Amino acid sequence: MSLISVAGLFLIFALAILLLSKEGLFHSTRNIVVSTSLLVAALMLRLYWFDYKTLDYIDFLHPWVNYFREYGGFAALKHSVGNYNVPYLYFLALFSYFKESDWLYLIKLLSVFFEVILAYASMKLVSLYCDSENRQLLAFFGVLYLPTVLLNGSVWGQCDVILGAFSVLALYLALADRPIASMVCFAAAFAVKLQAVFILPIIAVLWYRGKFKLWHSLIFPASYIAIVMPAVLMGRPFWDTVTLYLNQTGSIGSGLNYNSSSVFAFFPNESNVEFWSTAGVVIAFAFMFAILIWLYLERHNLNYNIILTAALLLSIGIPFLLPHMHDRYFFIADVLALAFGIVFPKLCFIPVFVQFASLLGYHAYLKMRYLMPMRNGAIALIIAMSVLIAFIIYHLPAIDQEKVRK
Repeated sequence: MSLISVAGLFLIFALAILLLSKEGLFHSTRNIVVSTSLLVAALMLRLYWFDYKTLDYIDFLHPWVNYFREYGGFAALKHSVGNYNVPYLYFLALFSYFKESDWLYLIKLLSVFFEVILAYASMKLVSLYCDSENRQLLAFFGVLYLPTVLLNGSVWGQCDVILGAFSVLALYLALADRPIASMVCFAAAFAVKLQAVFILPIIAVLWYRGKFKLWHSLIFPASYIAIVMPAVLMGRPFWDTVTLYLNQTGSIGSGLNYNSSSVFAFFPNESNVEFWSTAGVVIAFAFMFAILIWLYLERHNLNYNIILTAALLLSIGIPFLLPHMHDRYFFIADVLALAFGIVFPKLCFIPVFVQFASLLGYHAYLKMRYLMPMRNGAIALIIAMSVLIAFIIYHLPAIDQEKVRK
């Protein structure tokens, strides 16, 4: 048991307690006892897996941190290190100043920290729909106990939770009429990982609803540039830095599918990769534009129910149709599906289906074998998307709209 792990988890525990207390959820002894117990158990569960090293850590994360150590820590930000955008590299550069034996724990502690932020953002999002404290607490602890959240950070040592935290926080802030902060968070999500594009189209829907004005669109590039600017100041070329994702298109791999429950799970042996890759991109864009045009035509009927549903539908549908998707690319959908199931309990099977689809990919990587064919996960996602589309079509409200912030 690493001392830095224990110290880090204690600070994260204190942060979680502070956030729950700030929201007035500690007014009863029952809430205090239950929340504290669940939080301690969640953190101990993570600590149990902290020593586990995956090939991603051995082959990529550890060498990247070691590179920063050998070339001056933050000074090495001027170099092209790894295949992540620079915001995550800031943390790896920082970790290089610690002992090598602590690197694994610091990387996982970073994920756990953002898991608490993600749990808080999910709780705040649900609070816009539900006055129930029990449902809000369910959103908070549901995230901490969500299998893909636990596996992604504490087991795998990945950082998708940072993307997820900023994405859900951005959606909440937009619905809470804080457009500037929301746009900054959307930009931060995109700066962390390109997979933010799965949810970024919801900005258009929020604009239809009047949550954004056109001038708010300027905040996105300004925030993105501000986030990557420290690397530029350290000597990294400005243009190469801000266009990093464009330069990475050739490194996405030659396979149509990488342990993902995407549509290409139905064609695991397809050899005409170039044709189907192009077709997948075209169909994914067509899907996105179809949803956006449809909701634009219905813009006067949009309510918060439809916005949450549309955000989830986009975060499932886009990676479902795109080629070259990996096992972790439904992370945003995993978390939004949980919030959706809490807000609309009659449709609580939706997060189960989405989680099932994601976990098949996680199992394939972590166990190096398939639990069952990935097409089973793709079928689950097709069912989930069909229900979400039907939900929008028939405008089935699950709450009293007078309780929703206008």
